[in-house]
Amino acid sequence: MDTQTSTLTRHRLGTRDEWLAERTRLLRKEKALTRRGDALARERQALPWVRVDKAYRFDTEAGSASLAELFDGRSQLLVYHMMFGPDYTAPCPSCASIADGFNGFALHLAHHDVTLMAVSRAPIAKLRACRRRMGWTFPWASSHASDFNADFGVAIGEDEQRGGGAEYNYRRETGMPPGARFGSEHPVTQFANMCGTDPLTYIRERPGMSAFVLEDGVVYHTYSTYARGLDALWGMYQWLDRAPLGRNEADGPWWRRHDEYVGATPAGCCHE
Repeated sequence: MDTQTSTLTRHRLGTRDEWLAERTRLLRKEKALTRRGDALARERQALPWVRVDKAYRFDTEAGSASLAELFDGRSQLLVYHMMFGPDYTAPCPSCASIADGFNGFALHLAHHDVTLMAVSRAPIAKLRACRRRMGWTFPWASSHASDFNADFGVAIGEDEQRGGGAEYNYRRETGMPPGARFGSEHPVTQFANMCGTDPLTYIRERPGMSAFVLEDGVVYHTYSTYARGLDALWGMYQWLDRAPLGRNEADGPWWRRHDEYVGATPAGCCHE
């Protein structure tokens, strides 16, 4: 509390008139950013569509499904690639915090010809148990037996990881030798521990989202984004960017799965 108080009282103070003058100048910049965002959205939608010919199969609550069947009768499909690998005991905390907003969004999008769902490589039994634990109702499919995650840039093989042949977020990464280590306080180590796995296994899964369209029975890939490209989908950050202290993350990642905060209902296991 003392640290928070000193941080707040060190901030520049001003009169209401001074605040209003600066806020008005900032508003002009915000409006320009909004217009640029609108233009970027139009550019996203103008990207060429790429036909998806591979016959991916997914495990869902209703059984095995093709990529076209994931659309659930709609023409558009938005997939969040949630980091929950086969060897994880629970999903990545960052992905889980993003997914906490999906229940409400998925309902509205479903009434606008868009299916929103998550896809992970963990087996469907783990996903089913975790949905119950987290209270999530949005659809969540397992790509455990397919190349879907690898093909769309969110799963990296051990050989790629060692040899530096992996690509993520449209660029090639440096290889990591088998004995590579992260410090105990490194966020990767912390999150790996929270997922019940080791750091190298943890980072073979990656976050991202991909968009698809279904036309005349053919599925087309239209867009994918990764890493900081997901910021706009991370609801809590949109609020923090408007809070007095912003993201306030000088000490590193602070978030947890929503049932792991002090005072929350104790977290269960993501196994059945």
